[in-house]
Amino acid sequence: MANFKYNKLLVLLIVVGLLAALGVDWQRHTLEAQNNQVELVMDYEDIVGLAQTEGVPVRDLMVKFREAGITTLAVYETTLKKLTESGKVSAVSGAQILQRYRTGSLSDPLWRTMVETNRLQPEDVYITGPDRTVLDEVQSDLTRRLSPERVSVITDGSSRVIVAKANYEKVLKWNLGLPSDEMREAAGQGFLVMPRPTNYTKVQPDDIRALFHRLAKFNNVSGIMFVGDEVLGYPDLLKMTAERMKEQNLTLAMIEHPLQLQFLKQDGLLDLASLLNYRAARVYVIPKAEQPKLKVSDAIHRWVLSDRERNIRIDLLRTYDKAELGKSLIETNLEYVAGVKKALLEAGFETGRAGTFPPFYPSRWLWVVLIFGATAAGVLLLSLLRPFAVRYQYCLLLVIAAVLSIPVLKGGGNLIRQAVALACAIEFPVLAIIWQMDAWRASPPNSGSSLVATLLGGLRGLTAAFAIAMTGGLYVAAILADVRFLLEINIYRGVKLTFIMPLLLAALAYLIRFDLFDKEGAMPGISGVWRQIRRILDLPIRIKTVVLFGVLAFVAWVYIGRSGHTAGVPVPAIEIKMRTFLENVLYARPREKEFMIGHPAFLLAVLAYRRSWPRLVHFALVVGAVIGLGSLVETFAHLRTPVWMSFVRGVDGLVTGAVLGILAVAGVQLLRYVWLKWGRRPAVDE
Repeated sequence: MANFKYNKLLVLLIVVGLLAALGVDWQRHTLEAQNNQVELVMDYEDIVGLAQTEGVPVRDLMVKFREAGITTLAVYETTLKKLTESGKVSAVSGAQILQRYRTGSLSDPLWRTMVETNRLQPEDVYITGPDRTVLDEVQSDLTRRLSPERVSVITDGSSRVIVAKANYEKVLKWNLGLPSDEMREAAGQGFLVMPRPTNYTKVQPDDIRALFHRLAKFNNVSGIMFVGDEVLGYPDLLKMTAERMKEQNLTLAMIEHPLQLQFLKQDGLLDLASLLNYRAARVYVIPKAEQPKLKVSDAIHRWVLSDRERNIRIDLLRTYDKAELGKSLIETNLEYVAGVKKALLEAGFETGRAGTFPPFYPSRWLWVVLIFGATAAGVLLLSLLRPFAVRYQYCLLLVIAAVLSIPVLKGGGNLIRQAVALACAIEFPVLAIIWQMDAWRASPPNSGSSLVATLLGGLRGLTAAFAIAMTGGLYVAAILADVRFLLEINIYRGVKLTFIMPLLLAALAYLIRFDLFDKEGAMPGISGVWRQIRRILDLPIRIKTVVLFGVLAFVAWVYIGRSGHTAGVPVPAIEIKMRTFLENVLYARPREKEFMIGHPAFLLAVLAYRRSWPRLVHFALVVGAVIGLGSLVETFAHLRTPVWMSFVRGVDGLVTGAVLGILAVAGVQLLRYVWLKWGRRPAVDE
């Protein structure tokens, strides 16, 4: 094409890299398709609380929830407060006993004897109970939480009193340990068990052994979901925790952050996942403050969406506290659970123990091929911005690709792979639009072409640009394809740059190829860019200019603010409804940047060029088209989303965007026809 040459060897390397990307992406797709089992978890305490609220037997309600679809009950560590409220133990302070003795209301002979023999201390806590097994666990757990020196036992015949030297108000709320009776009850009702332990202060090896010894009594413990700011064994005994989890075949449950980026902060979580060779499952829970605002049907939709789009394999369901109209509270919650299970089955999932990914690491040599292809794309892009000798292109290719490949071949290079992915996300959208620019340069405007011919040419160009940008997306999906990225333990870096840099580079490429102020002039080249920028800066400032820049600033704020996982730019309610509609009618909802902005702008840019519209208008439409192409590549940067879904999302965006683009082109032509028909302006370009 005019003045620019597409180095065929560089193009060949890009194609070879694409073949490698397709191979890796197919491996990834196979793993993602096989990992389709979702664990439906509910807190043991939620079912007990609901049973108490509605006045029904706990066991009967458990049976109903199991039949509705709950596979697993999450069991938390108990506290003296919980045990006291359930009647399993009695915990009182020495001061309370002394007060009752002095008022004459203390009738228990054991307590009276202890007071009268001066064996009772007002600052101590005294624990008794009818169940020997529960008392054994309380004594063991208190000893670990406090220290052996602060826990003692007093026996009087068949009576046993546990004495703890601790603040009464605080010790009631401290986590003790996992209650065997609750885990036994859950297992006995046919559920899997998901223990939720906390770490110990200055954790010791015996603490870890004791916890896993207690879990070993049950054969259906599916995994561990830690509570608190640390995982068990942090900081120095994570290896021991991992060994015990491997011995008992337990999955690490990793709770997704409310902003849906990585996980809730728990010290040691990522290190423990590594020690487990990434036998882990991602957990989602609807935020407690948000669930009451959601209809049951909306919550069900969200669960399916989360499992399908974000590789969530453990759904931690909370009960609703308010019944739906015409239903009891129990009916509301049972229908909620049944609805989630039904929707998951219809979406192709199975329910049971959470699925996990095997240790997936593609061949390093395939990654090297991808690095060479990505580097070739970068060198090609540079040559299309400012041509330079072929020999220098090859030297640049070999040096950069070799430097990047060596660490990867040695088994490292994680940061390098992230950098290559970022480069691909920037390069390919720009290459796609440059290809179209050069096609325009090779074919002068034709204002006499029919609308159908214009649309057909535009659709061909859009499809070609889509294919080039999709190549970049497949590169990104492959170069970052390993189990750490699929679990989102590692993430794609540079989201903001991914959205901004293609626009800047595309604008630069446009100013190199087209003169904004002279339609008939020669191609400005790199030297003419600054001249055009100066002319833009020298334009007189008018009110409409200020308004225009204000609108552009607002658009930029929304565009950048809506990228990544930020909460700074709200999503309008009407857009949320549109998203929900598209999610219901399409396998993968296309992104608004593509089908509402980018692809229609591309077709309008074709119309603008063929009809010789003002060059500034054409420039703005070209930049708008790059938004869609960049968004297409960035879709694949969400590594937790199955690669097939990302591909279909892009295709859906192309189809819907093309339809909207055709309507936009037809609408513009209709408006122009009406304008000319009424004689409000001359037909200057007819």
